[in-house]
Amino acid sequence: MKSKAIRGQGFQAAAVLVSCLFAGAALAADAPAIKGDAQAGAQKVSMCIGCHGIPEYKAAYPELYHVPMIAGQNAAYIVAALKEYSNGARSFPTMDAIAKTLSEQDMADVAAYYSSLK
Repeated sequence: MKSKAIRGQGFQAAAVLVSCLFAGAALAADAPAIKGDAQAGAQKVSMCIGCHGIPEYKAAYPELYHVPMIAGQNAAYIVAALKEYSNGARSFPTMDAIAKTLSEQDMADVAAYYSSLK
């Protein structure tokens, strides 16, 4: 009887350890790897302002699409969105093309710039 209890405790300890390992990996994946520089980002947004800087702007290709204003948006959200456009998890032709040209530092800088705006 005692050995079953010990095995049960061992299993529980192993389960806790495995869940901690997965949680740590998930948190590390969510953590921003690169710190963005808003001043550097201000020099990199020329390709963004044509759509995201116009209130109530709608793109007409490939379909009518309301372009979101991203000024003041959370930097981590902007980086995540750019990465998703870059890797194909999100898709919009213009954003796909632009995001694929950006380095991780560029993404962080652009996100820092836009998140600093009100």
